[in-house]
Amino acid sequence: MRDFGVYIHVPFCAVRCGYCDFNTYAPGEVEGATRAGYVEAALSEMAMATRVMAGDVRPASTVFFGGGTPTMLDASALARLLDGVREAWGVADDAEVTTEANPDSVTRQSLAALADAGFTRVSFGMQSAVPHVLATLERTHDPANVERAVAWAREAGLAVSLDLIYGTPGESLDDWKASLAEAIRLRPDHVSAYALVIEPGTKMGAQLRRGQISATDPDAQADMYEVADEALAAAGYGWYEVSNWAAVPGQRCRHNLAYWRSHDWWGIGPGAHSYLGPRVGADGVTAPATRWWNVKHPLAYANRIAVGEDPANGREDLSDADLALERVMLGLRLADGLSTAAVGRDKADAIARLIADDVLDGASALRGLLVLTRRGRLVADAAVRVLS
Repeated sequence: MRDFGVYIHVPFCAVRCGYCDFNTYAPGEVEGATRAGYVEAALSEMAMATRVMAGDVRPASTVFFGGGTPTMLDASALARLLDGVREAWGVADDAEVTTEANPDSVTRQSLAALADAGFTRVSFGMQSAVPHVLATLERTHDPANVERAVAWAREAGLAVSLDLIYGTPGESLDDWKASLAEAIRLRPDHVSAYALVIEPGTKMGAQLRRGQISATDPDAQADMYEVADEALAAAGYGWYEVSNWAAVPGQRCRHNLAYWRSHDWWGIGPGAHSYLGPRVGADGVTAPATRWWNVKHPLAYANRIAVGEDPANGREDLSDADLALERVMLGLRLADGLSTAAVGRDKADAIARLIADDVLDGASALRGLLVLTRRGRLVADAAVRVLS
């Protein structure tokens, strides 16, 4: 019985940031798709999902509202969606229930209402504390709004995570240190820090192609990562995944850990992905691990749901070899480490070389665990290739 989680994708944003390549839509970008219609479609998909999972309905141990900006919906609409999860699957008594939010998309009242509805955690998109960096990213919030939003969330009894981005064009190391210092000053329970990747199809990708901005040097981003890890560790935050730190182990994001540990989840909403691991059916036949994803366009999604049609746009069954590769790729990112048994005895020489290169921790390897060093976290993808 693997843990089961629910991801709810809310595809609305006030504006589309120049670096964003997520499945999100600003007002006016999707004619005919409404927020109210989205909520009805998402609730209908939940009902469809329970029919598909008949005989395997487990209470959700985690529920995560992502986007987009979920808090573009009223707190009452988010509460209704959470009630839909309760009705479809049930929600465990100790479940972690998270919503992402922009600092300027919440109020004291809305956060209190979310807490009353059963939300336990909010993840704010802080990204930076430096105005010119926020401007480059086309983030619309005032940096001062972050402190207010954190205070309101605390007042409501919600755990708080702050998301940061480093390596924005024009961002100096001192800029990044200032953002880290401000995030630490606010004492969140959890911090995520991601290196900016400029995707080709984004507005920022077009700016890069036209020479209007310059890409950040990967070595500079590596320096920023090391500065972040040092600052966060000194402030009492422990890394538990390459890009994530928590004040105490109990504040690690359980929903994301479920992804990295290959637990099961159902993704609700346009473009949402789902995963169910190998399972034995009522007939005793083992079904393979399966991943699928919904159509991206909100109107196409709603139209399919309205006529009782499966909103999935594609799927794949995963072989044992696929699962073994994913165990290495995901497990190696975690501070808890990856069992040496997961990579096989034929990788002993490769492991020894990675230890000698200060990519893997030697003491942990002696205990049968492969754990990345700080340097190793910078080359995690290369380590996966060596060990796969």
